[in-house]
Amino acid sequence: MSGLIFLPTSDLRAAIAFYQSKLGMDLWLDQGDCAVMQHGNLLLGFCERSGEPFEGIITLFYETWEEVDATYLTLEDLAEGPPEENEAYRIYHFFARDPEGRRLEFQAFLHELRPYLSGRDLLETRRSIRKFKGEAVPEELLWQIIELSRWAPSSRNSQGVTYTMIRERDTIDYIASVRGSSSAPIAAAPMAVAVSADPEITGRLGEDACIAAYHLTLAARLHGLGTCWIAGLDRDEVKQRLGLPVEHYLATVTPLGYPAERPTIKPRKPAESFVRFLD
Repeated sequence: MSGLIFLPTSDLRAAIAFYQSKLGMDLWLDQGDCAVMQHGNLLLGFCERSGEPFEGIITLFYETWEEVDATYLTLEDLAEGPPEENEAYRIYHFFARDPEGRRLEFQAFLHELRPYLSGRDLLETRRSIRKFKGEAVPEELLWQIIELSRWAPSSRNSQGVTYTMIRERDTIDYIASVRGSSSAPIAAAPMAVAVSADPEITGRLGEDACIAAYHLTLAARLHGLGTCWIAGLDRDEVKQRLGLPVEHYLATVTPLGYPAERPTIKPRKPAESFVRFLD
């Protein structure tokens, strides 16, 4: 969960200009009479409302409308009303008051967003996705994901990894069939990505390819896309189908697309159960 604080302004465009030009913040979301600025993990909102007072709002984000409903049930006695859809802002939300009267908003976006997850949210909530929407991944979004993925560390900074974008349906279906049910999730997505390493560039094929692939899964999650690590595809016939040299190490072919499911976050062992210290 992430969120922001909305503050009142008498001149929204002037506020945007100041925070962009003087503080180097990005315009994260423009809603007409409200705008959200971003600097790292900080989201700061401003609203200009004519004819009505605006006191400021603390807004918390949830990924799904079901989570908003669940939060409403715990705060029903403090809520101003039940959750509802706001078509103008394309959100599902409700308002409440904290014990000192500050206004709170709890919302889920009904449209795709620029990244806003904190580092902790990103690491704790990445999950394997096996069901996808049919919507294609925009080209611009793909390049944003690769731009982040290229910062993955590699042996001696050799950068010997290749990302192969697979959008040809026959190839996707073929790779999805190679390992039966284990590789079937690949066919559920509109595209897939193969991550491989070149032995002529790096001497650490497995390490470099796997690190790069995990970077890709995190970058995809940050941008609202799902992945699923499919192993066991480092096979000559798969690499030949992808146009890769058979000498390459193929770490994974992951499906990539907008999730059509939100898997439950399963419990993890306590850290004390698997950490050792040699003092």
